[in-house]
Amino acid sequence: MYGSYRKPRELLWIVGCFIYLALMAAAFFGYLLPWGQMSYWGAQVIVNLFSTIPLIGDDLAVWIRGDYTISDITLNRFYAFHVIAVPLVLLVLVVVHLMALHEVGSNNPDGVEIKDNKDAKMGLPLDGIPFHPYYTVKDLVGVIVFLAFFSMGVFFIPDGGGYFLEASNFIPANPLETPAEIAPVWYFTPYYAMLRAVPSFFAMQVWGVIVMGAAVAIFFFLPWLDRGAVKSIRYRSVLYKTWLAIFVFCFLVLGYLGTVPITVWGQFSGGWAEILDTKDRATWLARILTFVYFLFFVLMPWYTARDETKPVPQRVTGNR
Repeated sequence: MYGSYRKPRELLWIVGCFIYLALMAAAFFGYLLPWGQMSYWGAQVIVNLFSTIPLIGDDLAVWIRGDYTISDITLNRFYAFHVIAVPLVLLVLVVVHLMALHEVGSNNPDGVEIKDNKDAKMGLPLDGIPFHPYYTVKDLVGVIVFLAFFSMGVFFIPDGGGYFLEASNFIPANPLETPAEIAPVWYFTPYYAMLRAVPSFFAMQVWGVIVMGAAVAIFFFLPWLDRGAVKSIRYRSVLYKTWLAIFVFCFLVLGYLGTVPITVWGQFSGGWAEILDTKDRATWLARILTFVYFLFFVLMPWYTARDETKPVPQRVTGNR
């Protein structure tokens, strides 16, 4: 919204995207550790995605599992990734992120570069504020609010109505019985909906995996896709705001479709009358929303360059 990925913060944004990927990996490995039905079959489904890669897929899936099926070896590997490998990677990325942030400085809601206006004597930004006590107090309030809701969930509603812990995961893992509903946790469901929406071409299932990966990877290119004259949404016109609203709407609806059981989904096999069927409606809606999701990024150079903008102030508006 405020263009924090724009120049001179491209490296800062890219490191942040890597942090996002590392958090997704940590969440994925942690979700698979309980020996329950949803975790077991979730691991089976996700690892089997690698088997769709041509030529090396089957061998790659066996190499990741360490066995021909999900077993103790797989759990040991995922546990090591969850508590050691990924946290160490996160620690390094956070340090690099802070170093990059220290170099270019924080952004602000106006998108004004405060280092362009410095005090003549001290050489300090006129609109800059000390990290302590301003940022430390602000972050402390955020941490306290988070811990309040976190503690409420841990001590009073640990299952979160099925969104934190699914009922099926209280059933011990059974390789001989597939759960009626297999779906990832809610924060992965938009990408899962994209995966299920993509049909197989040329008898290959890898296309859904490619689309799902591209949906995440495309965030890395935002600094070069946005050609707008301003950074902050405060000074952009209705054109950009409309596209952003459409993107948010598509992402939220895809998140809902990802929670819909697979039995409601289907593949369009021909004949427009079949669109009236519930399965085809869910499938085609997910395909349309996935297309619009990528359209937001693909057309960004066009609509941001043509976006009518308002004049940006020389100083941060809150300090004038």
